[in-house]
Amino acid sequence: MHKSSLAIAFLLLAPLAARDFHVSVNGDDKNDGSSTKPFRTISAAARAAQPGDVITVQGGTYRERVTPPRGGDSEERRIVYQAAPGETVIIKGSEMIRDWKRFQGDVWKATIPNSFFGSYNPYKDLINGDWFTDKGRPHHTGEVYLNGASLWETHLIERVLNPPAEALTSTWFAESDDTNTYIYANFRGKDPTREVVEINVRDAVFYPEQPGRNYITVRGFRMMHAATQWAAPTAEQIGLIGTHWSKGWIIENNIISDSKCSCVTLGKDRKSGHNVWNADPRRDGAIHYNEVILRALEDGWSREKIGSHIVRNNTISNCEQAGIAGSLGAVFSQIYSNHIYNVWAKRQFTGAEMGGIKLHAAIDVVIRGNRIHDAGRGLWMDWMAQGTRITGNLLYNNSTDDLFVEVDHGPFLVDNNFFLSPTSLFDMSEGGSYAHNFFAGKIVSRPEPRRSTPFHKAHSTALAGLMSTTGGDDRFFNNVFTGSGLWVYDHREFPLFTGGNVYFGDARPYFDEAGATRIPDALAKPEPTGETVRFTPPDSLHKAATIPVTTERLGKAKVSGLAYENPDGSPLVIDTDYYGKKRNSAHPTPGPVE
Repeated sequence: MHKSSLAIAFLLLAPLAARDFHVSVNGDDKNDGSSTKPFRTISAAARAAQPGDVITVQGGTYRERVTPPRGGDSEERRIVYQAAPGETVIIKGSEMIRDWKRFQGDVWKATIPNSFFGSYNPYKDLINGDWFTDKGRPHHTGEVYLNGASLWETHLIERVLNPPAEALTSTWFAESDDTNTYIYANFRGKDPTREVVEINVRDAVFYPEQPGRNYITVRGFRMMHAATQWAAPTAEQIGLIGTHWSKGWIIENNIISDSKCSCVTLGKDRKSGHNVWNADPRRDGAIHYNEVILRALEDGWSREKIGSHIVRNNTISNCEQAGIAGSLGAVFSQIYSNHIYNVWAKRQFTGAEMGGIKLHAAIDVVIRGNRIHDAGRGLWMDWMAQGTRITGNLLYNNSTDDLFVEVDHGPFLVDNNFFLSPTSLFDMSEGGSYAHNFFAGKIVSRPEPRRSTPFHKAHSTALAGLMSTTGGDDRFFNNVFTGSGLWVYDHREFPLFTGGNVYFGDARPYFDEAGATRIPDALAKPEPTGETVRFTPPDSLHKAATIPVTTERLGKAKVSGLAYENPDGSPLVIDTDYYGKKRNSAHPTPGPVE
């Protein structure tokens, strides 16, 4: 072959060189996206970017929904969206509303043409979906913000004129006709024409329209104000930012807040079912969800196509459903070093899909080093938590419980955590292993014989069987209890495996626990101090007859028949504490701190 022909063939085979695109509030979408001719919107850069490209956004506020039309094609050739280093980049799903007219007293009215909203009007769209509870009144996906703080929606204009006592801030009400949307808001003495008033107009801030937009990085942004719909596990789960049934995203170092329902979603698509229980309420919701799982498997739900995301170092707050939610789509992911708080703060509606982190099918998911508080329910591992490890997390001030494990069959591992809320653990599962935790609150144990839920082959989404939940078959080693203790498992069908636990005050051990250490004195509750916790282990902890916790010691979960091991299949050993300090290899200290 001639040299020129070889050169042409090489060029055809070689990947295009990666490009750097730039976005600025002073740019123009007709530009080429270079550093000297930046785009005006992130969406324009998204349309241009190809695998391997980097999009850098300069400081400022961008009001748009970023809808990536494509992702990267590998870890090495991902598409990166990043804020310019040292600059504050805000992406909002809201628009400012300035044309307010005084209606009565402190109540003002805005008349907005429906054409303003385009194809989606959050003040016509009501929140609904499987396992959603509206508390007897309608709720829109829209929201009104006064100087950055969200107001309380009410369904009656009378409650705007005279706000109810439970409304801790101002109230708003919306109604629409064929031409306009009308929003009434009580600003309690503020003049909205002189303040910053914004309303949700977009159903997401960063979310692909189609599944399979893989290998995307989103880094360093301040994202807020999304008119998100209820993210049921049987529905497409649209979040303020979401991966939409994709693989290999990295969501890191962002501040994410003010979503009407969920802030971050790692969830499923619409093809496998969308609120199927509401569509056919004649059959139980668990039957519907089992069918959704089968459809997802038929469509390629596997390690090769879905999950393996990283969500780290984000601050997530003011989400009325979940800080991080994911049905099936979070498999093989890592969620760590996030601060999640003020979830379900208003409590105007409720449902069965709420919490700081709420996952279905947390298969081989690692949840590590997160601080979760004031979230209603802290962590909720619902169905198919298998190969899951929950380690080194700090949970407190959660009104429902810190950890709820629901109809999981194991194996899953919970270690080195501080559970400091009034209810530490709600266990409606079996096959869990709990080691070196501090349980300051009570423990609740219940069987669940009514539902048959899946378990899987090792480190896989492939089904191995279905089983109802008898309860028990848990392991509790080297924990500290100052709440109720383990006596609540005395009547479970499957026995516990225990050892090295310490019980302070009125906490009581499992009836068949040999060598339990009981200390009648009360123990001071550890105090959270920012990202750490202030706790001095008393000398009495060393009375416990502890031994190291390893794969060999934990054995195998009864139902699945699988070992407690690392996601890569290697043996595990709990040889470090909450702070990463090495543990005594022969006689580790009970609780999270060595």
